[in-house]
Amino acid sequence: MLSIRPATKDDVVIITEIYNDAILNSTATFDTDIKTIDDRMSWFLSHDKNHPVIVGEINEEVVGWASLTKWSDRCAYDGTSEVSVYVHKSHRGKGVGKRLLEILIAEGEKCGLHYLLSRITEGNETSIHIHERLGFTHVGVMHEVGFKFGKFLDVHIMEKVFKTN
Repeated sequence: MLSIRPATKDDVVIITEIYNDAILNSTATFDTDIKTIDDRMSWFLSHDKNHPVIVGEINEEVVGWASLTKWSDRCAYDGTSEVSVYVHKSHRGKGVGKRLLEILIAEGEKCGLHYLLSRITEGNETSIHIHERLGFTHVGVMHEVGFKFGKFLDVHIMEKVFKTN
């Protein structure tokens, strides 16, 4: 059974492993150089209560992670955060990513964020479909904005805006 919890410093090693697999084998990220534990620890420590990192576990083994990351250092964007979700290759297609995104959305709303942004590379229809099911809408497509694995790739921009009273 999948359980979700806040990530800790102890999770940075597996978070790094999952992310590095995505760097080397997918277009889920446009990073092209693998990350060290120190790199990911700095990234982890840059998150705060309004920008959480969470992990999903099955039988006490981390099988995926997700985060809300500050969109910009300009104060006017304080209510905006970018969504990231990564699932270990052996656990994809089992609902882990969807559940992590559901919890991330709830956390974003709870901490008072107004806008969630997701950038999804072409070819990842599963991620687009999950985002749609969870209330994200399409903003547009940035055509051939990234170059990875010898090819220019489009990126779909999706958003979720929390209604204010």
